[in-house]
Amino acid sequence: MKKIFIGNLPSSTSENDIQMLFAEFGTVRTLKLVMDLFSGQCKGFGFIEMEGHEARAAIAGLNGREFNGNLLKVNFETPRPNGRRRR
Repeated sequence: MKKIFIGNLPSSTSENDIQMLFAEFGTVRTLKLVMDLFSGQCKGFGFIEMEGHEARAAIAGLNGREFNGNLLKVNFETPRPNGRRRR
């Protein structure tokens, strides 16, 4: 299972939109969009998990692709150094 970062998403993006977008490359195992607590809108990024070969195909097919007016950034997730989170 590979975790994929999806960036530069429009604020109007829903989990269903992402599910449908990635479905053409395989089965999305997990999906988490980062949402603003106050507005309830997408903060512009999220994460999904797919099988390795499906994940590679999705990255190749979607990175730089236009989605609702924005060019997507799609790549494998890279953990932050020392497992630290930004505050």
